[in-house]
Amino acid sequence: MHTPVKRVLVNEPVCMGCHLCEVYCQLQHSRSTDLIKAFKKESPRQLPRLRIEARNPVFFSLRCQHCTESHCIYACLTGALSRNTDTGAVIIDEEKCTGCWTCIITCPYGSIRPDTLRHKSVKCDLCQGAETPACVLHCPNEALVYEDTGDREGKVSRVEAPVLK
Repeated sequence: MHTPVKRVLVNEPVCMGCHLCEVYCQLQHSRSTDLIKAFKKESPRQLPRLRIEARNPVFFSLRCQHCTESHCIYACLTGALSRNTDTGAVIIDEEKCTGCWTCIITCPYGSIRPDTLRHKSVKCDLCQGAETPACVLHCPNEALVYEDTGDREGKVSRVEAPVLK
């Protein structure tokens, strides 16, 4: 049976490196979810769960790929990393995370970040509970697309992002 697995895909040719995906990711994970409060008053600030890699003229939004074979889950010493059985997303239970960074070392994409102020690991959680991740919702060039990429057995139904005309 096909169980949909939605992922954020990047349409590299139209990404302009504006970093709005990072801003809205931080906002989504902030305590207040108010733009001014999140960036001016919250301390410590949340880290974005993704980052923009810039190699002019190419910009690329780097985030967790929610791998079928997730090395980070196997490496986690405390069991803080697990897979959401409904969405297939790899998520971190911040209460269990001790900041040992083994997940960071094993991630082949370098998409898990150390939050040194909280001593926790942070990564894309596909904005659990939201219909569409904040980064996709607020991307001005539609360089980020949230769509079904296949099923949990790894069969890909569509992976190419649409090219804007």
